[in-house]
Amino acid sequence: MIVFPANKLEINITKLNKIKHLLDVTLRLITFSRKHLADDLLDAYISKTTKLKELLSIKNAQMEAETEEEVKLYTELLKSTLEFISSEILDDVPFNSELQLFQLFRQISPDSHSKHPNKYRQKDVQIGRYLCPEPQKIPSLVSELFYQMKLIENPIIRAIYFHHELIRIHPFVDGNGRTTRMAKNWILMYKFCPPIFISDKKEKKEYIESLEKSFLYLNNEEPKWNNHFEVFFEQELDRIIKNVSEIYYEVKNIGNMRNK
Repeated sequence: MIVFPANKLEINITKLNKIKHLLDVTLRLITFSRKHLADDLLDAYISKTTKLKELLSIKNAQMEAETEEEVKLYTELLKSTLEFISSEILDDVPFNSELQLFQLFRQISPDSHSKHPNKYRQKDVQIGRYLCPEPQKIPSLVSELFYQMKLIENPIIRAIYFHHELIRIHPFVDGNGRTTRMAKNWILMYKFCPPIFISDKKEKKEYIESLEKSFLYLNNEEPKWNNHFEVFFEQELDRIIKNVSEIYYEVKNIGNMRNK
């Protein structure tokens, strides 16, 4: 495996611009509005973001768990991990290091971490038809991924790219999906993007299929942009647009209601 070069990404700029516009107009409403109290709008922004974080916990738990007990346990772990991420963001700490990756792994998957503390996996793993890289290659691949990340200026592209490539590396014995999604949301939330999640079984199926097809394609070809990688990016961008739109309309409606 070769980590996909950041300079070969081909992204839908239209959707990125839409996300940026929605974030900008929301923050302008909160900051510069004189028709209603900025505190009301900020409260609406925080409330909606918090609701999305709650949904993230529930949906991710449902995606990973097979029993009600597992859903409850995963939800608690996800909530505590989001609290950790929020505290780091408040301290102006961006996500950009392997140390932070292990911090998330320890938070979100404590059982797996206790069996293999601060270590990458030591056995072969297969996802569907895709055989993940050999264990001895993982440290250099993860290091290269963090290097490539630094070459990507846009945080949304950086977050989705990191998600795709870390799942492809699959560095841990267990908890890779949860750890990766938390890292992605740390990157997004640090730049005021709301957290995103997979909302239903149909989305989950599309998510898994697009990743597997992209991984298989990249295994058989030189690292280059492909339709499956593009589909995965489009799915993630659509999820972000949905959540950013919900926050914008929540803030806008609060202002409109106050003006009546």
